[in-house]
Amino acid sequence: MMITRTPITRTPITRAAITRAAGLYLLSIWAGFYGWGASARAQTLPGAADIDAVIGQAIRDNRLPGAVLVAGHQGRIVYRKAYGNRALVPAVEPMTVDTIFDCASLTKVIATTSAMMKLFEQGKVRIADPVTVYLPEFQGGHSPVTVRDLMTHYSGLPPDLKLVPAWSGYDTGIKMALTVTPASPPETHFVYSDINFNLAAEIVHRVSGEMLNDFCRRNIFEPLGMKETQFLPAESLRPRIAPTERQPAGEILRGVVHDPTARFMGGVAGDAGLFSTADDLGRFCQMMLNRGSLDGARVFSPLTVDYFTSSQSPIGQMDIRGLGWDIDSKYSGNRGELFPKGQSYGHTGFTGTSVWIDPVSQTFVILLANSVHPKVRPAVTSIRGRVATVVAANVGYELPPPDQAVRTGLDVMVERQFQPFHGKRVGLVTNQTGIDRNGRRNIELMIAAGVKVVALFSPEHGIEGVEDHENVLSSIDRKTGIHVYSLYEGPNRRPRPEMVKGLDALIFDIADVGVRFYTYETTMAYCMEAAAKAHVPYYVFDRPNPITGIHVEGPVLSHGNESFIGYFQLPLRHGMTMGELARLFNGENAIHADLTVIPMVGWRRTEWFDATGLPWVNPSPNIRNLNQALLYPGVAMLEGTENYSVGRGTDSPFEWVGAEFIRGTELAEYLNKRLIPGLRSYPVRFRPAESHLAGKTIEGVRFVVTNRDVFDAGRLGVELAAALQNLYPGKIALAVDRKLIGSSLLVDGLAKGVAPADLLRHERESLLRFEQLREKYLLYR
Repeated sequence: MMITRTPITRTPITRAAITRAAGLYLLSIWAGFYGWGASARAQTLPGAADIDAVIGQAIRDNRLPGAVLVAGHQGRIVYRKAYGNRALVPAVEPMTVDTIFDCASLTKVIATTSAMMKLFEQGKVRIADPVTVYLPEFQGGHSPVTVRDLMTHYSGLPPDLKLVPAWSGYDTGIKMALTVTPASPPETHFVYSDINFNLAAEIVHRVSGEMLNDFCRRNIFEPLGMKETQFLPAESLRPRIAPTERQPAGEILRGVVHDPTARFMGGVAGDAGLFSTADDLGRFCQMMLNRGSLDGARVFSPLTVDYFTSSQSPIGQMDIRGLGWDIDSKYSGNRGELFPKGQSYGHTGFTGTSVWIDPVSQTFVILLANSVHPKVRPAVTSIRGRVATVVAANVGYELPPPDQAVRTGLDVMVERQFQPFHGKRVGLVTNQTGIDRNGRRNIELMIAAGVKVVALFSPEHGIEGVEDHENVLSSIDRKTGIHVYSLYEGPNRRPRPEMVKGLDALIFDIADVGVRFYTYETTMAYCMEAAAKAHVPYYVFDRPNPITGIHVEGPVLSHGNESFIGYFQLPLRHGMTMGELARLFNGENAIHADLTVIPMVGWRRTEWFDATGLPWVNPSPNIRNLNQALLYPGVAMLEGTENYSVGRGTDSPFEWVGAEFIRGTELAEYLNKRLIPGLRSYPVRFRPAESHLAGKTIEGVRFVVTNRDVFDAGRLGVELAAALQNLYPGKIALAVDRKLIGSSLLVDGLAKGVAPADLLRHERESLLRFEQLREKYLLYR
């Protein structure tokens, strides 16, 4: 196959001065891009001198001839500088910020992964499909390897094609890749393989009808204004291209891809071959932080970006990869020590290139070097990591100051003196969590503002949140004397028509824990249905999801399993606030309520509750801290079984499990071997004072979350269920827990002994459909 060079016209550079209001920063910008300087450096980062020292020392130690660093933070370039030399032989050339680099394996994410993202969201490629759907001759047409296996490097294919005897041509390389002998079964070992991405690029070729270079130029690079990003760079650009390695015959590679496989394939391959500048890659990184768009051009949907940059590794594997992107593996040293594991992502290239992107702090770090010039040196991983650490330390992860802390919907209404409710007869659905940021109850605040609160409604656990039994009676609020209708009294779970008759508004203000089977969500929905039938406007004062708004974890509730502990087909951990859920319930269940959500101010989806500055109130008697809230969705999945304790009646509910049939050491050892990310298990003995197994000393395991950002509570629940089934067959009543687990397919699979990895793999498609559904109801980014 003939691969042709596409001429690239160099974009002229213009300069414009930008001065911040405080007069602290003076930058020059490239035409068409925010905050980028054509000058040698844009020093707005406090740790600039530390970065200079790290890179300067690396140059003096001959670790690399030179480098270009670009760091962006919250939509601005905070550092941009060239170091050392672009070339050492045959003549010394100073490095410049517009140097074009051989990106090496950055090609895998900037080009190949991006092309797959585009085809994926167009419905032309499914990640779960076998490779043979698109490449029928792959391994004789009978391979179980999926597209996901290719893109996560869990295909079992060897690292690279054989280069001896010599061969050439794109078609030859692809034919070899299609017939290479696997080194191991798929999903068993993480083996970083260029073959994976050469096959992925061939999928792009066959599905789109275009070679990877043309497809990316048209769909990615041109829309993003990446005018100097290309395969097969034009000869006119050669003076600005950083040379790489001297070849055995003496020539220096310059403008010709360094990677031998890509070079043998003609310069266009899925594993390498892309050339670019730090400025162009900065545009790409900012697009990813913007979840798919830049300067008015949208190249990906936000959901696609989220999907490809979240963990896609097989269950039980410790090397965590997204689709193409590295999240937390043996190759992610360029993350440094401070960017968060599990929430940030990046990649490196053999020639000395690297990018790391952190959505939490809205930061990216691009370090481009040609450390293989004029000969290959030891890897520059430590240099990349130290630079990333300095950048992360200086862009900051500080909690918002007191005057910028998160304000709940109630806080917003306090500031507005509850104006929408003046002169109206109001019903309030609330409990002990209905306080403002200063700890004051919503009921008294509303009354003090002149609102006529004529009825209160309480959910499970009562108005004060201390009742822990199946029947909570209606009562009188001790402080105000207002009648409290219990929505957890006998069989009654909904407001009766007479309860809402005569109301001008019904308000819901309760803090949730972000879990599908927490009953406050159903109470909110039932009250919304009652308000809709009575034609009473319904308001939700929004509050944070304490376990973040970005973690979405299965199992997903199956149709037919709806109940008071499962109002809608939600995942176990849905990553939504109560206000967002109200919008979803109202829209998808056609409630048609006159719904108004009073949104929070200052909350971000990535925030855990302890970053909000809000006071913690136990949402229910057995959720006493954030750690228990995090473990609750996974541990409580099995609590319907009567001969099994989840720690209720102890000082640490949901932080341990036990039973008379469990041997703690045995179960802890089994679970630790499962390598559940972010979790360790330890054998314990404990004695519940109430609930299941009250008064009995039992063995079990305690769960310790070692990294909450990578911990998956749904994974824990499925692994725990499978472990109990394997070690103690028949002791756990899965049928009793069906509505807690939610997924009928998963329950049946557990009963049949299907491996957790296979069960959770089936949940991925359901999770993706839910994420697509929820997108239109989200209020926060």
